[in-house]
Amino acid sequence: MNKLLLLTGVLLCVLSTSCIPHKDIVYLQNKNTATDSTQVMVEQQKPYRVQINDILNVRVKALDQESVSILNPAGEENLKANGAERAYFDGFTIDVHGNIRIPTLGKINVLGYTTEEIEQLIEQQLLDEQFKATANIFVTVKLAGLSYTASGEIGSPGTQIIFKDRVTIFEAVANSGEIPLTGNKKEVQIIRQYPQGQQIHVLDLTDIEVLNSPYYYIQPNDIIYVKPVKQKTWGVGTTGRETLQTVVTVLGLITTTILLINR
Repeated sequence: MNKLLLLTGVLLCVLSTSCIPHKDIVYLQNKNTATDSTQVMVEQQKPYRVQINDILNVRVKALDQESVSILNPAGEENLKANGAERAYFDGFTIDVHGNIRIPTLGKINVLGYTTEEIEQLIEQQLLDEQFKATANIFVTVKLAGLSYTASGEIGSPGTQIIFKDRVTIFEAVANSGEIPLTGNKKEVQIIRQYPQGQQIHVLDLTDIEVLNSPYYYIQPNDIIYVKPVKQKTWGVGTTGRETLQTVVTVLGLITTTILLINR
């Protein structure tokens, strides 16, 4: 009887400590207010300022489109390229000095500028050097896709490119195959590049307050790292069912071993 109670106690302890709690796998929980889940979230994203190795797509339009055709590369070198490849061939890569090299304009330093500021910079230089105001020059500058890398405990690790101006951490995670039960949603790390070096920021995706985080929107070249939960390293299962099956199997082996020894 005592042995049965001991085994039952051990079984309950293992089940209670090895299973992943429900509150650790649910996104956007309202942890501060028990009943009201409606909150006004304040926009925290600052305009992105371009960095070295970013690729920019620059397009110039005018009344006489033929006069600006040289400024609009069409990727003739690799016509079969598409998506990220096309952006690479057609785009302007920011070099280690922060410059892009544009036909007829030469090198322009754009490091630390927003895309809107780069548009104004190129447009003004064209008007100063080559065109009159009556040419109606119109310049658009966009990042050639938002590239990021997801690693660790995530569905599809690797580098991804999303062709949008703004991407949330949830969009990035979903695009990388989601975080499985064995991934720690409460401590998702974003490794971000700054002019002075890299910094690590931590997000709790289970807390609705993450919507107010200045790191809720990812930036180009971010690395998203998801740690495994402790239960994975224990190897007894992540759900109650898996844990029970593991414990029953182990207890069965122990019981069989004891019976064989006592014979």
